[in-house]
Amino acid sequence: MVTSILDVLLYGSGAALFVWLGFSAFVSWREGEPRAAGRLLLLTLLLPVPYLAVVLLPGSAGATTGTVILTLTLFAAAFVLIPTGSKHRAERDTPTTRFDERDVMFSRVRLVPGSKRFTEYYEANPENFEPDEKFRAEAGLLRKGSTLYEPLSFAAADASFRTVEELRSLVDGKVAAEQEPVEAETMTRFLKGWAQKLGAVSVGVTELHDYHKYTTVGRGEQYGQSVQLDHARAIAVTVEMAKEMIDRAPRGPTVMESAQQYLASGAIAVQMALFIRSLGYPARAHIDGNYRVICPLVARDAGLGEIGRMGLLMTPMLGPRVRIAVVTTDLPLTLDQRVPEDSVIDFCSICLKCADACPSQAISTEARSEFDGALRWRIDSEACFTHWCKIGTDCARCVSVCPYSHPDNPMHAAVRFAIRRSSIARRAALIADDYVYGRLPPPVDTDGWMEPGRSSGR
Repeated sequence: MVTSILDVLLYGSGAALFVWLGFSAFVSWREGEPRAAGRLLLLTLLLPVPYLAVVLLPGSAGATTGTVILTLTLFAAAFVLIPTGSKHRAERDTPTTRFDERDVMFSRVRLVPGSKRFTEYYEANPENFEPDEKFRAEAGLLRKGSTLYEPLSFAAADASFRTVEELRSLVDGKVAAEQEPVEAETMTRFLKGWAQKLGAVSVGVTELHDYHKYTTVGRGEQYGQSVQLDHARAIAVTVEMAKEMIDRAPRGPTVMESAQQYLASGAIAVQMALFIRSLGYPARAHIDGNYRVICPLVARDAGLGEIGRMGLLMTPMLGPRVRIAVVTTDLPLTLDQRVPEDSVIDFCSICLKCADACPSQAISTEARSEFDGALRWRIDSEACFTHWCKIGTDCARCVSVCPYSHPDNPMHAAVRFAIRRSSIARRAALIADDYVYGRLPPPVDTDGWMEPGRSSGR
C-alpha cells in the first residue's frame, strides 16, 4: 500500500512538473523567446524523468529513492512558499534634500556654449563642465552621425516627442470658477478607472511632499525660477512600454517606444488635469520636458513600485518597463498607502544584470549608499547620457535584460509570487533567468516593419 501511494505521488509530481515546464516552454515560444523555449523544452523532457524512472527500481531501493526525491521536492516547495524575509530592506530611502532640475542631464544638454546661461551654470557647477564636454562631442540624441542612426525609427521617435511638446501648453490652466462638490472615495475610484481606460497600467495617489518637488525649473521658459507648487496631493500613472520594442534595445525601435509612451502617459495626465480644473480644483500635469516633480519618487510613494538598482521605478507586474506621468492637485482624493517591498531591493542587491549589461558602466555594482539623505543606488548620469548621445537612442539595455521586465502572464506571475516571499526563491529565480534567457541576452533583431531604413546621410 505504501509503495502504491508513493508511486502515485511520484507519477503525479512528475506529471505536474512536465505540464508546468511544457506550458512555460509554450509561453516562451509565444513570447518570441527561442532560446528560453528551447531550454525549457529540454527541461520538460529531462526533469520529470527521475520521478517516473524511480518507480521502476525494485523493492526497497525504489521506495527509498522515491521517498528521498519527494522529500527534496517538498523542501523545495517549502522554500518557495514559506516567507523567509529579506536581507536588504526598502528603508531609509526618503531624501532629506531637494534636487535642482538644472542639474538634470536633459537641462544641461540644452545649455548653449557661450551663452549667459551656459556661463552662469558652469561657474556655479565647475565639476560638471568636463563631463558635459564629453556628451557635447558626440552627435546627440536622434541625430545623424550617431552610431545607431536610422532615419525611419529616429523620425518616428522625434514625431512623438514633438507631439508631447504640443501638450505642454495644457499642463496647467484656468480653474473653473464654480467648484463641484465631490466625495474623495468616489472621485478616486472614478479617476483610477478612467486613467486605466485611457491606457494606464497602474494609478496611485499620495500626499505631495517637498522632496518630491524640484527646487528650481531647469527646462523651458521658466528656467531658473523657483518651483512654486503648493498642491496637497499627487496622482501617479504608469503606462507599459511594449516588450517587443524594448527587447531591441539599444536600437531605434526602443527610442520609438520610449517616445510613444512619454506621449501616452502625458496625454493621460493632461486629460486628468483638464478634467480636475473643470470641476473647480487646481491641477497641473507633469509630463516629459515639463516636470516640477520627480516622477519615480511620487510613483513610489503612491504605492506603484520601488526604486531599483538602475534608478528606475520597479513596478510589480512590469518592472522598469513603464513610463510615468504625474498630476498634482488639491482635489479631495483617497490616499494610497505605500507598503515597502523589501523583496525588490533584495533582488536588485544580488541580480546585477542591469549593471553587467550597461554599455557605459553607469550602473553601480556596489551596495546602496546614502545620497541626499537617502539610501539608494546612484547612477553615473554623465556616463549614461554620453552613451545616449553617441548611439542616438536612450539605450534601455538595462530595462531589456531586467528579470522583472518579462511580460505579465501566469508563468512570470508565478515567479514573481515566489521571489516576493522567499530570499531562496530570489536566488533560484536569478539562476534560472540566467540559464533560460542568458546572463547578457543579445538584442532581438530589428526586422519586419521595424527593419532599418537606408540613409545616405551616414
